[in-house]
Formats: sequence, structure tokens, C-alpha cells
Amino acid sequence: MAIVVIMPKQGQSVESCIIGSVNKKKGDTVKKGDVLFSYETDKASFEEESPVDGVVLECFYQEGDEVPVLENMMIIGEPGEDYSALLQGSRGAEVESRNEAPVVAKEESVKTEAKGAVSQPQPDSRSEEIGTRFISPRAKNLASKEVIDTAAIAGSGPHGRIIEKDVQAALENRPKMTPLAKKIASEENLQPQSGTGLAGTARSVDLVPPANTVYANDYEDKKLSNMRKLIARAMHASLQNSAQLTHHLGADARRILELRKKAKADLEAGKISANITLNDMVCFAVIRALKKFPNVNSHFLGESMRLFNKVHLGVAVDTERGLMVPVVKNADDLSIVGLSNQLKEVANACKTGSVNPDILSAEAGSFTVSNLGNYGVEIFTPVINLPQSAILGVNTIVPRPKDLGDGVYAFVPYIGLSLTYDHRALDGGEATRFLKQIALEIENLEFEF
Repeated sequence: MAIVVIMPKQGQSVESCIIGSVNKKKGDTVKKGDVLFSYETDKASFEEESPVDGVVLECFYQEGDEVPVLENMMIIGEPGEDYSALLQGSRGAEVESRNEAPVVAKEESVKTEAKGAVSQPQPDSRSEEIGTRFISPRAKNLASKEVIDTAAIAGSGPHGRIIEKDVQAALENRPKMTPLAKKIASEENLQPQSGTGLAGTARSVDLVPPANTVYANDYEDKKLSNMRKLIARAMHASLQNSAQLTHHLGADARRILELRKKAKADLEAGKISANITLNDMVCFAVIRALKKFPNVNSHFLGESMRLFNKVHLGVAVDTERGLMVPVVKNADDLSIVGLSNQLKEVANACKTGSVNPDILSAEAGSFTVSNLGNYGVEIFTPVINLPQSAILGVNTIVPRPKDLGDGVYAFVPYIGLSLTYDHRALDGGEATRFLKQIALEIENLEFEF
């Protein structure tokens, strides 16, 4: 009996998924447990396995398609089995009908030709190879007519094929030629460099040899991954829809360096079970500061502010697939050891692709920390994870002069802190006081192992 494979719902906040790859196509035989397709939610990827043995009778979506959750994705059954009853009123049936429409049109076209009708040639339906490149017939004819060098044109068609609109775009960026110039250009393989004639028209004296094709295309157009598209969309929306401003401040890092040395010794001695890092300590200090500045631990909603009673801390994690920001819920309830373990757990889940999509939502966090100190970054401007009101960037530790009293100056280690805040939600004074409070918490940090 045929069964429907639907797009799973991963987390309460996920409404649609993007197909990463389709491993089994229509007509393929599958075994229970075979990976049918992979899909992505907001920055997390998953694989869907076949629940039964059988044959893929239909696949409604392709790689790169955005599919609503709980939507029909595939039909698996016995060869030739009728599954129409499974598609009553489903969107999969609509997709199937759209996919079959060109086939019907093609059959009608064949019948028309059989009756003696003259069929019109379909331009751009095939490609002609030029060296190692492909160009459609219409594009080739236009390029020949206008005497344009296709070697310097980047194709936007399938597999980099040059199509007519690519040639038209090249013509828009090239001066028009006089009839004489066009004739000479065609005979001597020349191209206009500028236009010195009337209205900028290129004359014969403006023609030059084409650029060396060996270096003409010294670049590669690489398609963005779905992850990169999501990140780009979020970053652009953040900067476009908020009034962001960044303040920078340094905190004396001697205290946390001392605590780090003690924590490392206690870990080696077996006294504690967590490898407490400097980032863990900074996050611990941030949580304490947020409890004293509840307006920062918030979401800006346009006409109102949502102030959180608990700290839901987001932490930026660099993965092979892109930047992810998982959230540690109720982080203010955790000890330094508990916080350290939780931060490592969500970071590892992001890197292995097993993270819960619900904790990747920007709405899940109340404040975010992004640490670039390990990369040696001395100062940067983090971008707010909207609708959160602020984000803290943590920089590397550098030596700076400090007045130790009685006219004595010495170089001491300072950790850089960069607070970006939404000026619609917070005033500059409040943001500055909050940033200073983080520095004070770092400089006077105390906790029990």
C-alpha cells in the first residue's frame, strides 16, 4: 500500500524547510532506513529516512525548493500502484499537475505536427558548445549580429550557459557602433573601447583588439548556500530595521585570568567537571549585569518593550555551514559549571547539525554574546539579533597602561567589550552604564566551583 512521506515539523517555530538534496528520485527503489532527502530549517540540517521498502512513485519538490512543514514530499509504494486517493486536496497534487502540464502540451504538439501543421522552432531550447563554454542559438545570433565577444560574458543560464539576456546586458555596457565600425570589427575581430562619435557612438578609430581571453574571466560565480541566504537576509533586516549604535570599553582582565588559571588546575586535579573558559566567565558576568539592567534584557517590538524576568542567553557559534546563535534558556539559574556545560552542549549541537531549531530562533533569546577574542580581533561592531535590544561583542585581551596609584603606571591585560544596542530601545546613557557594569562584574568576578 502506498504511503505519503511528509515534510517533518522540526520545532514549534518552524513553518517551512528548504530542500538541501534529493537522494531518491521518482522510480528509484528504496529500503527502509534509506535517506530520501535532506532539508534545512533556520540554520539546522536534517535527513529524512524511508519508513518502508518500496519504489518512489512521486517526488513533488526539488533541491532548493522551500516546502511548508507537514506538506507531501514523496509517495512510496509498489510499482504502478494508484496513489491518487492519497492526494485529495493536497498541495502535492497541485505540484504534480504543474509538473505534468508540459508533457500534455508536448503530446498535443506532436499530434498537431502529425496533421501537417507547421511548428515554430523553439529558441534557447538547446545549446551550442563554443570551446568549453555553451551559448544558446538566440544568444549566438545576437552576439554575431552586434559583433560582441562572448568570451568575456558570464553566462547566467543552466551550467553557466550564455543566454540572450546575457548578451543584451553586455550590449548595454558597450557603446553603439557606426555601420563602418561594426563591419571592421567583424572582419578584424576588434571591439570598441570608447565612443568618440555623435551621442557616444563608437567609430572605427575607437576599435581595439579584444582582451586576452586567458585572463578575461578571472573569477567564479558561486551560488550562495541556503544557510548563507538566511544569514544575509537576517543581517540586512537587522541593519535596515533598527537604529544601531556601538560603544567600546575595556575591562581589566587580571581577575578572570587568575580564575581561569585556578579553574584549569582544579580540572586537572579532578575537583571540577567542566573546563571553564574565559568566555564562560564573561557570559557569567554578562548575566549578572543583565539582572541589574532589565531594560537591556529585552525585545523591542515597535510600540512596546518586552522585558524578560529570566536571562535567555544567545551565544554566536562559528560552524562549517555558517554562523549560528543557539540560546541557553534560564541561564541566570545556572552556576558557572552549569553554564559552561550548557554553552559547550549547544555549541557542539550546532557543529554536528543536531541542534533544536527552537533555540536558534532570534525570539528565543533575550540577549546575545559574540566572542571573537580567540581570533585576535581587537575591536568590532556586532550586529543585533532582532528583536533583541542589544548584543555584546567580546574582543581579544591586549596589554594597556593603567594607573596603579601613587604615580605608578604599569601595563595590565585588558579585554575589549563592544556593545551594539538599538537606540530605539535604549538611550546612550543607559547603554553606557550597562557596559560599564559588565566591566565591573568581570573585574570583580566571584563564583563557587
